[in-house]
Amino acid sequence: MFFLLSLCMCGLLLRGDAQDRAALWRGNDRSGRCQYTFTVPSPVEASCPQTGGPEVEGLKARLSLLEVLVSQLSGGDTGGHQGARARAQSELQEALNRVMGERNLLQGEKERLEGELEGLQRRMEEMRRETERLRNRPCPPQTPAVPPSLPLQGSALMRPAGGSSPMSHLMTRPNRQGDSSGLRDSAWQHGSPGFQELKAEVTEVPAPDGSEDNTGCGELVSVGEPVTHRKADNIEGKYGVWMQDPEAVSPYGPNMFWRIDTIGSDVRKLFGYEDMEQLSKGFPSKVLLLPEQVESTGATLYRGSLYFQRRRSRTLIRYDLASESIAARRDLPHAGFHGQFPYSWGGYTDIDLAVDEQGLWAVYSTVKVRGAIVISQLDPYSLEVKKSWETNIRKNSVANSFIICGKLYTVASYTAPDTVINYMYDTETSQGKAMAIPFKNKHRYNSMIDYNLAQRKLFAWDNFHMVSYDLRLGRQQAN
Repeated sequence: MFFLLSLCMCGLLLRGDAQDRAALWRGNDRSGRCQYTFTVPSPVEASCPQTGGPEVEGLKARLSLLEVLVSQLSGGDTGGHQGARARAQSELQEALNRVMGERNLLQGEKERLEGELEGLQRRMEEMRRETERLRNRPCPPQTPAVPPSLPLQGSALMRPAGGSSPMSHLMTRPNRQGDSSGLRDSAWQHGSPGFQELKAEVTEVPAPDGSEDNTGCGELVSVGEPVTHRKADNIEGKYGVWMQDPEAVSPYGPNMFWRIDTIGSDVRKLFGYEDMEQLSKGFPSKVLLLPEQVESTGATLYRGSLYFQRRRSRTLIRYDLASESIAARRDLPHAGFHGQFPYSWGGYTDIDLAVDEQGLWAVYSTVKVRGAIVISQLDPYSLEVKKSWETNIRKNSVANSFIICGKLYTVASYTAPDTVINYMYDTETSQGKAMAIPFKNKHRYNSMIDYNLAQRKLFAWDNFHMVSYDLRLGRQQAN
């Protein structure tokens, strides 16, 4: 360092006239380091023309360019991070908005459900009060002129019109085909299903006196405990119908059982079983694909033919099992269909076909009678209506019905484990009356009840299960 300084001093001394004005300083800089500084006057310029000069301006330009480069280098990463952060914030805000929207929707749905729940609770409370009021209502006094076998005159169920007798009689002459305007039973007034069932519960039934048997065609006395034979395999069998032909025709024997699962939009499969054992095991010996779709659980078998209602129509079809073809079809005049007049459980049970000792029957309703049950006896070959009866039994106020010996019986509830057969209408005498024969829905959703003439039992389809009931009939009264 001292050597370099000596060379600099020698150079300055050799500079002619400029050397006499050179100056050398030594001192500490701001950081405390030793610094040597010397100045030499310009031999050309007497004074600086301006404060800066080209060198200063160039230096400023280079410093500005350097600042720009440094800013770009440092700001690039910062901008990238800021952009990513901005995108993340935007995505989070969108997710938050979606969550808030869904929350608002759920809150609205919750409020709607709470409103419906409050409405149902109010309705239940009203029904409870109405039930209590009906239970506390005193029974009307018995009129001595009324025979003991008839319900009490003045009862809400048996209300005579004007000065007529307690039980109104229907006209016995046959009507024109499909016309039943002159046949009407005033014994059953339209009312709420709950009131109907409640009144039936207080009706007394005479105890068996030992004169009943199961061979005649008297009035139904009792129904036995339900016996379960099989459970359906899948959801299609929650509702259904199972049957036996009381007058089987070759090639199928009298022990053959048939079933149709009625859940689905294309109900057309008819399963046949050789006997009860094969039905219980679930091994069909015959499966027929019907040419038309079946509506609901109202089908029946008779004399080698399957009778059923075609889907979404009032058309009745007779399907011959031997030839596997449609033998007859005919519209049931004015009958409601596809949910117009079903039983109380629903299921499009507008037309219910039945077979008993007197032949083929149809139970249905029309707009003309405003939902009351109409009973028609049908020709089993042509499906023509032979005779009809109009009753005042509201079809949607009863769970189901069946016909034995020309008598229509209605069941009060399809879900109550212990319900009653609450009404009977006799087509022979054109009279009806309330009753309270105990009936059990073992599996608590009974969608089909039919009289099986071959075994003189009731067949039912109760919540996937095929069930049968023993019957006890009274002796037929001599005319």
